[in-house]
Amino acid sequence: MSRDATGPVAARPRHYVDPAPFDPGLTEPGGGGEAFERASSWRLTWWKFRRHRVAVAAGLILVAFYALIPFVEPIAPYNPAKRHGDFLYAPPQTVHLFHDGRFVGPYTHPYRFTFNVETFRRDYTVDRTVVQPLRFLCRGEAYEFWGLWRTDWHLVCPPENGTMFLAGTDRLGRDLFSRIVSGTRISLTVGLVGIMVSFALGLFFGGLAGYLGGWVDNLIQRVIEILRSLPELPLWLALSAALPPNWSPILVFFGITLILGLLDWPGLARAVRSKLLALREEDYVRAAELMGASKARIIGRHLIPNFMSHLIASATLSIPSMILGETALSFLGLGLRPPVTSWGVLLNEAQNLAAVQLHPWLLMPILPVVIVVLAFNFLGDGLRDAADPYH
Repeated sequence: MSRDATGPVAARPRHYVDPAPFDPGLTEPGGGGEAFERASSWRLTWWKFRRHRVAVAAGLILVAFYALIPFVEPIAPYNPAKRHGDFLYAPPQTVHLFHDGRFVGPYTHPYRFTFNVETFRRDYTVDRTVVQPLRFLCRGEAYEFWGLWRTDWHLVCPPENGTMFLAGTDRLGRDLFSRIVSGTRISLTVGLVGIMVSFALGLFFGGLAGYLGGWVDNLIQRVIEILRSLPELPLWLALSAALPPNWSPILVFFGITLILGLLDWPGLARAVRSKLLALREEDYVRAAELMGASKARIIGRHLIPNFMSHLIASATLSIPSMILGETALSFLGLGLRPPVTSWGVLLNEAQNLAAVQLHPWLLMPILPVVIVVLAFNFLGDGLRDAADPYH
């Protein structure tokens, strides 16, 4: 207590003012403040998404897979079409680091095989007395990088006078790991190109049905109901079988992509329609109409951006179905065909049950399919949860 001319006065707390300038971008949801209230929908979505650790990890995995696409040739140790006649159905080789208790670095042991006249199989044995170090950033088999120039640089090369079959070989002695890496480009690109076709059709027809309504809505809904009533897999098979057999691999690729995109848009169109039915009565839409904005501008500039985060989440969840669709069609021999290499084409080699029983590594291409599909599902779940940051 202190005393002044008027009597006792209570001690007042000292005030502290932070001299640092205020940055609204530093405040995130959960901490309150003006930044959360004034943040855009994209920033709110990002703040919530990055707290979803599983979705973030799935996104990093997908980034790693898609980063491989431009560099499959230097990453693959062998040409995917090269045949090794002395190593038919060779099992996967193990990469070792230590030999006789000392660190040697990445190396493999060579294979020795004998032909078993009783089982008519090659019996492979590992010669552990010979050490064959791997080579990195080395010169190997030549290839055309991006189809622009010819080079022979590889990230990792087999040992000199040795082999490096990390996933084994197939019936023709082709390195399965190199073929899986090469198939990444086709299998992942099919999903992206297919979702672009599906996204465009879904936004167009869903936007017309939701905003215009009336007979346009009824007509589009009847078409969607007809498409969704058809069994999906038989329809895929029928349309894929209708592709001319003399088409080049590139035309078959675009044909399969177009089929997947044309059959996947109804679900997205219905989601767009339901959102537009709710948003078209908002005041800002009425204001845009009174100002003379066209229907295309109202749909494209005012309505669709308000739920774009939901659309991205839906598209992310649709990509795995397209990857699985291409894999299934190629597995059944009605999709992409050799010499094109995709994960489905590689799994076509595993149709023979006897071959799978004797050579289980032929199922190795299913691993990247499972990893990518799960990663897309986890990423889609995280985006879907983050699309409504206020709840």
